[in-house]
Amino acid sequence: MTKILLVEDHEELWDFLSRRLKRRGFDVVLAHDGQQGVDMARAEQPDIILLDMNLPVMDGWTAARTLRQAEDTARIPIIALTAHAMSGDRNKVIEAGCDDYHPKPVDFSRLLGQIDTALLRGEEG
Repeated sequence: MTKILLVEDHEELWDFLSRRLKRRGFDVVLAHDGQQGVDMARAEQPDIILLDMNLPVMDGWTAARTLRQAEDTARIPIIALTAHAMSGDRNKVIEAGCDDYHPKPVDFSRLLGQIDTALLRGEEG
């Protein structure tokens, strides 16, 4: 079963996403701030991380860079979830270490496609 680490601090969104992802057969683990996300990634070794960029304690930008710098988490695909939808924001999240970018509000079917693509890329790499 594919394990997804969802790092999101807004209860409505993590509740919505985790329920829908579980219904699709994913094993979902949750973290509610960036530091907890980094710790959970190291402990759980998920197949993919959905990372909000606007988080308390440690923001998503720092969390992504931290995950990329650690040998045990460097290859886990990360999809940034962000309300930042300005031009250039996609490049900023890629530079921070994310593999892809999904603007909020979440388009669930598009997000599923991005998850599939990231997982396939991970298998090839």
